[in-house]
Amino acid sequence: MRVLVLGRTGYLGRHVVEHLRALPHARVLGAGRFPGADVAVDLAADPPERLAKALASVAPDAVVNCAGATGGDAVALAEVNARGPAVLAAALREAAPTARLVHLGSAAEYGPGRPGTKAAESAVAAPAGLYGATKLAGTVAVTASGLDAVVLRVGNPVGPGAPASGLPGRVSALLRAAGPDPGAVLRLGDLSACRDFVDVGDVARAVVLAVTAAGPLPPVLNISGGTAVPVRALVRRLADAAGFRGRVEEAPHDTTGPNAPTNSTGPAGTTGSAGSARSAQVSWQCSDITAAATALGWRPSRTLEESLAALWAASAPQPRGREDEGAS
Repeated sequence: MRVLVLGRTGYLGRHVVEHLRALPHARVLGAGRFPGADVAVDLAADPPERLAKALASVAPDAVVNCAGATGGDAVALAEVNARGPAVLAAALREAAPTARLVHLGSAAEYGPGRPGTKAAESAVAAPAGLYGATKLAGTVAVTASGLDAVVLRVGNPVGPGAPASGLPGRVSALLRAAGPDPGAVLRLGDLSACRDFVDVGDVARAVVLAVTAAGPLPPVLNISGGTAVPVRALVRRLADAAGFRGRVEEAPHDTTGPNAPTNSTGPAGTTGSAGSARSAQVSWQCSDITAAATALGWRPSRTLEESLAALWAASAPQPRGREDEGAS
């Protein structure tokens, strides 16, 4: 079984590749712009004809699209998140029309949720910003392609390798910089929002199940923790995992807005934000994951505490001479 993964060097892509390689009788190939890629492609720039030729050269049985942009201007977001899936679907129709396409979407496509409710796949999608809007455009391109395709609408992933562009990775970096100093202060933006967090390994496991599932799948499946967690609580739990002895200061809601950064520094030189700009204007986000359990037999297997502990452990400095171990 040949599985082609786009975006394999990204946060989710690295975990997806690791899980796919554990499959027996599977050959996992990487496609993208990175050096040494098995298939050299650029979803943001390649015309469908060139991409189709590249796909035909490996004749994949399944394609997993982990490529995506979380930041940048409207053009950059649209090129990767909207154009990319559309071009990929068009190329697959020509080069490998029977291949299964598993595309990673985002819970940001739903937009602001109503407190106390969980968004099912049938919920009206009304994204609040450019990121969610471009991810939704990519989802529509995939679901309307006529391919054997499924979009996994991922919540807020947590775990080893979380980038500093997102809340868990950013706070982890700030805690690592603060160290054990009891006088350290983490000055963050508003932490009043609620988010649905999911372990990054559980996301990768859902991808494997979607790749190998027999028969057609629903067009969209939510992959998340299924529970809304206050951002404030996540920061506290991560601080506990880090043994942080300092103080967390939260900027007033009406001064910074949800997840807005501050420019102040504390005794340990700490500063930061509660998350990314793409989370602004969404005070509540929670997904209904019932459909994934039915279609894939998938449920989250790790608690948030376990995910945060793994994130913290993985953020420790590497011993000298081993910096590149496990790099892809």
